[in-house]
Amino acid sequence: MTRDDAIRLAYLAAAVLFILGLKFLSTPRTARRGNVVAAVGMLVAIVATLCDERVVSFTWIIIGITVGTVIGAVAAQRVKMTAMPQMVALFNGVGGGAAALIAASEYHVAADAGVESLDAKIAVSIMFSAIVGSISFAGSLVAFGKLQELLPGRPITWPAQKFINGAALLAVLVLAVLSATTIDQSLFFPMCVLALLIGVAAVLPIGGADMPVVISLLNSFTGLAAAATGFVLGNDALIIAGTLVGASGTLLTQLMSKAMNRSISNVLFGAFGGGPAASSGAAVDGDRPVRDTAASDVGVLLGYARRVVVVPGYGLAVAQAQHGVRELADLLEKRGIDVKYAIHPVAGRMPGHMNVLLAEADVPYDALWEMDEINPEFSETDVVIVIGANDVVNPAARDDPGSPLYGMPILEVDKAEHVVVLKRSMATGFAGIDNELFYNPKTMMLFGDAKGSVNKLVQSVAGL
Repeated sequence: MTRDDAIRLAYLAAAVLFILGLKFLSTPRTARRGNVVAAVGMLVAIVATLCDERVVSFTWIIIGITVGTVIGAVAAQRVKMTAMPQMVALFNGVGGGAAALIAASEYHVAADAGVESLDAKIAVSIMFSAIVGSISFAGSLVAFGKLQELLPGRPITWPAQKFINGAALLAVLVLAVLSATTIDQSLFFPMCVLALLIGVAAVLPIGGADMPVVISLLNSFTGLAAAATGFVLGNDALIIAGTLVGASGTLLTQLMSKAMNRSISNVLFGAFGGGPAASSGAAVDGDRPVRDTAASDVGVLLGYARRVVVVPGYGLAVAQAQHGVRELADLLEKRGIDVKYAIHPVAGRMPGHMNVLLAEADVPYDALWEMDEINPEFSETDVVIVIGANDVVNPAARDDPGSPLYGMPILEVDKAEHVVVLKRSMATGFAGIDNELFYNPKTMMLFGDAKGSVNKLVQSVAGL
């Protein structure tokens, strides 16, 4: 067996491990195993690549591996679960930037070698990788900025926005054609700069709560850019891995858009959300008073319930209340109360955010129920505790054809006997509209920081 044959066989093994890793990631129970399997696959691919006879110097490669390993290890240990969406966006951007840099490097080498024209397949791959990688890099950095609150979470728009973006995209395509047909770096690098600006301009008008869809879409872009880079380098593992990421990212984007009852174009161009927030405290809306309650009263209600459902939202993540929620659930279960967790597909700031957060607190996987499974259960539930969720439990999405949320599948918590909402204030969700659930006669509002409120509930139930 030749060296090339061994490398190809290793790439095949790596591809199989990537596919198995994705398969295991499909359920929380096997997700950790999927991460390990995919990581082993990447290790196999890296070792096989280093054995390629085209590698003539290991100095910079070793430096890059060392720096990347240190950054990854430190991030894995220090980044909180609440900041995981930001880290995903940042790492995704790094992948897109790497693809763009490789494309730029290959183009620069061809120009220095005096090549007059590129093979059509290579030319298309370089241009695609450079453009899509640059857009993904810049867009992911903006997404990171919005999630990290370095940039405003509301949509940022400007006059003639779509026209300007369209003109910039057209200019990029023209420069790409000219750069592909004539090796000219004075055309190629302005094309990359314009692509970076398009990435920024495309994500700025998108509201912070739509970032899960945006990150998923940019992730698919990075995968496609990586696959194109694989064609440039003649690397089979990169082609396969990039294609898997691109396909899975695209599918996830479509599923999340469907869960929000909005098209991808509406997410990208709708400048949705960012409405004014309501006043804090137990505000009233006209003749509809809000029922303010105390933790001691809710504790009694929970302690004598038969079935309780917890609905986690981004507010739970921000407050780091997941461990308190687990402690509360343990107390209730010791009293013979059935406790379940209702997970909306777009709750949080990235796909599976709530699942990961609750897993950190060792919440059993079989206690997590998806929306379609748990909705029929609410009518037989005594108490629902909504922690930091807003639009995903708003009945207007089901009942009000004039609502911006109308048609969006929701957790139908209003069908339960009692609903307790843990929230800092009466502020609206990303849609910028009042939540009809808050004014429902069966709803009680427990105002305050979610972690503090949950701890008070723990004390109240423990004292029964």
